[in-house]
Amino acid sequence: MLRRPLPLAVLLFLLAEALFLARLSVPHVLVFDEIHYVPAARALIALSGPANIEHPLLGKILIALGISIFGDTPVGWRFMSTLAGSVTVVSMFATAWLITGRVRPSLVTAALTLLGFTLYVQARIAMLDGFMLAFLAGAIAFVAWTLRVGGWWRWVLASVLLGLAVGCKWLAAPYVAFAAVAFLLFKREDPRRFPGLPLWPALLVLGAVSMLTYFATFAPAFFYSVEPLTLARLIPFQLEMFERQTQVLPVHAYQSNWWTWPLLIRPIWYLYEPVDGALRGILLLGNPAIMWGGLVAAVGCWIGWVRGGSPRLFAAASLWTGSLGIWAVIPKSLGFYYYYYPSSIFIVIPLALMLDRWRARVRNIDLFVVALALVLAVYFLPVLSAGALADAAAFRRWMWFDTWV
Repeated sequence: MLRRPLPLAVLLFLLAEALFLARLSVPHVLVFDEIHYVPAARALIALSGPANIEHPLLGKILIALGISIFGDTPVGWRFMSTLAGSVTVVSMFATAWLITGRVRPSLVTAALTLLGFTLYVQARIAMLDGFMLAFLAGAIAFVAWTLRVGGWWRWVLASVLLGLAVGCKWLAAPYVAFAAVAFLLFKREDPRRFPGLPLWPALLVLGAVSMLTYFATFAPAFFYSVEPLTLARLIPFQLEMFERQTQVLPVHAYQSNWWTWPLLIRPIWYLYEPVDGALRGILLLGNPAIMWGGLVAAVGCWIGWVRGGSPRLFAAASLWTGSLGIWAVIPKSLGFYYYYYPSSIFIVIPLALMLDRWRARVRNIDLFVVALALVLAVYFLPVLSAGALADAAAFRRWMWFDTWV
């Protein structure tokens, strides 16, 4: 049993942060959706008026905080994203520890999270998804902690984190329902779980606290110099956001269907152009060893749950499956691989759990997968980190399939 996880958690945070901060200012230009969110953050600093109103404010507030600390520079735009990425690594480590109570699978979870490619790319760009996932991953860890030892403050904090996640992107809203369903199922199966939390009061707190937290993230909008938000417009404004979220968009070269994302059929280039004195590229792609291996593991978790009724296998499999299944019902006219970002992180949990089980048959299989993921990370690093490339055709070195181009 890992009794003192805090020192390891701090070490993991520092390691991840050092990795994300290296060459953070490259490129010195806005990349991909930074062109939307950095100007919106500038507008929040000035309180000049609404900008990028199809998304809630919190992610842009955090970008604005980074700019306020480090200036309107690449580091200022992206610094808070690095913190979100490091928090995600620690939260995944904590969740694995709470599930298994052991060091090895917990460290394997953290390592695979860090080596999965998507976290590295999203932790070095000023987008909303990284902030949303950091709050989600933290909420999941606190839900798991509450399941083990109870405590209203842990449950309330999990609810606050879920509300903050929704305050970054609406994609987090279904996870509030996921938390409620998980609480209901686990509590009814064994009333000793979530000790001290009665069923209906806990669900009421979850809904009320997460909703109030979400609405609180709109506070800066009440102080705009132009078109300030009012209490009377707060709910109608949500409807305006919904209309923008569901509008039909023109066809895009990098669009893809949700069912293709786990298979790595159509990744997306965030950057491929001459900048900072060289041709550079940033490819959002999941680590094949982790993404494809995770699919096998997720199936293994479902089979293991059906055969043995293991609640930890059910939780791991349903989290990833639910995170992907959201996109089968969300009314979006276009899909892109970066929508898979939360699932690409959550798939690490079933993979780590199954690797821990498979070690009984194949010695050190978990270390082999981590080593393979590390080799692939080094191989792909130039097109994950905006490294200098030799020429315009250099990208072909990393294009395993024609659909990756």
